[in-house]
Amino acid sequence: MAASATRILFKHPRILSQKSLSTSSNVTATATASTSKLDGSNPAMNFPCVDQNELRTQQIIKDRQLKSQQQLQPNQIHLPNLPTPPPSTDPEGPEPAYANVVSGYQLYRHDKQFPLDYGGHLPSFELAFETWGTLNKDKSNAVLIHTGLSASSHAHSTPANPAEGWWEKFIGPGKSIDTDKFFVICTNVLGGCYGSTGPSSLDPSDGRPYATRFPILSIFDMVRAQFHLLDGLGIDKLYASVGSSMGGMQSIAVAYLEPERVGKVVSISGTARSSPSSIAMRYAQRSVLMADPNWKRGFYYDDLPPHTGMKLARQIATITYRSGPEWEQRFGRRRRDTSTTSLPSPPVLCPDMLIETYLDHQGEQFCLKYDANSLIYISKAMDLFSMSSEELDELAERRKARDAGEVAADALCPIPPTKEDLAKAAKSKPTGGQKPFISSLPSSHHYLPSLRAGLANHKHPTLVMGVQSDTLFPVEQQRELAECLRANGNDKVVYYELSQPWGHDTFLLDVNNVGSAIKGFLEGT
Repeated sequence: MAASATRILFKHPRILSQKSLSTSSNVTATATASTSKLDGSNPAMNFPCVDQNELRTQQIIKDRQLKSQQQLQPNQIHLPNLPTPPPSTDPEGPEPAYANVVSGYQLYRHDKQFPLDYGGHLPSFELAFETWGTLNKDKSNAVLIHTGLSASSHAHSTPANPAEGWWEKFIGPGKSIDTDKFFVICTNVLGGCYGSTGPSSLDPSDGRPYATRFPILSIFDMVRAQFHLLDGLGIDKLYASVGSSMGGMQSIAVAYLEPERVGKVVSISGTARSSPSSIAMRYAQRSVLMADPNWKRGFYYDDLPPHTGMKLARQIATITYRSGPEWEQRFGRRRRDTSTTSLPSPPVLCPDMLIETYLDHQGEQFCLKYDANSLIYISKAMDLFSMSSEELDELAERRKARDAGEVAADALCPIPPTKEDLAKAAKSKPTGGQKPFISSLPSSHHYLPSLRAGLANHKHPTLVMGVQSDTLFPVEQQRELAECLRANGNDKVVYYELSQPWGHDTFLLDVNNVGSAIKGFLEGT
């Protein structure tokens, strides 16, 4: 036994030596790799998932070469139309209809300088929007729909773009948002990549994409841009502001920024304060995206996009959009079996379990459909959103200083943390060896008094909806919002809690419950 062990230890240096010598040329390296596959104790696995990534890179290069031959601008972005997820009637499980929208929208152009909450400005901006229904004579029937992070203005099909919209079944004659009664508007948010000004847009100062020269955005910046559009349309007051997910944040922001210009407010699967858990998930998405070598600190528009990072980021996001109970029913622990014999296929390291193949598909179909920098900037805006009075006061001070001409401090990321950061963290720790009591009850959260104070002027009739299976914006956050509004004396708050298994995406899929609640609220007195 000892002699056998000696022989094994003796072989390792020799193998390492051969491998190091083989790196002298690509041919030798390839030959060595092939030999190792044949000579090893077990055959090397195949990795079609890795091959797919490499094939995608080659296809992007080929597309760019072709477009260069067609004499397109070198900095023009190509976001090809990829297959969309199955429609919501898919018997295997409902999926939202998100598409890459490159046409069919209208453009509002704001030619004046647009200052932003966290410093910086846009010399001008454009906002893509689409409308349905007819604006009545006194322009009192307008409903503004706010989107989630990556959605376009294409909430419903139009003659200019007959493709299915992401809220197709909720909008239309007699539907939840009845276009026989309401004039419906939906925009692609500021910072997006589906027609509105964002990081992929050209900076007027030099004609090159903004990339990460684009300034940090807030949810309030997005809403102010939308109200400039409403001014352009001659709409003084909205009948209602309706939003889901990030759109739910925007809808609450509307009531704060323009309380006299909105009648009713709808916030579905949203929040009045981004929680640490949702911030963490979005940070993880940005981290894998920014770690992609193709990201190049945001300046990738003349080269390969960070499609690998985008795919991984989307897989992380998908985990937060759906729920474990749904996936248990839909996929369980089943594996994809490609065997042609009586024995099932052996496990592999590429997508193998059905849930893995689902996540892989979600990443594949999204990674070239959306701009990576838009994902980074808009997700950061979501992280920064809070209606807590302290943070609203801080933003007000920032705006005041900005308008007075004060120069904002440089945006720096100290890595590793400074001594001051470490000292501050140490002071925040409990003293005397006592551990803080952490309760799972929402009523125990220390920030609630501040959140209630920040929502003090929100007196509008408001519909708040949450989903029990939502892990991205847990239902406790919608309860908090409704209870804070009620505690402030708003007796026009309607709260619904749904038990569907589709997690955060329920607002895109549950026409019967979500749609019926919206319709009843909008059309009620």
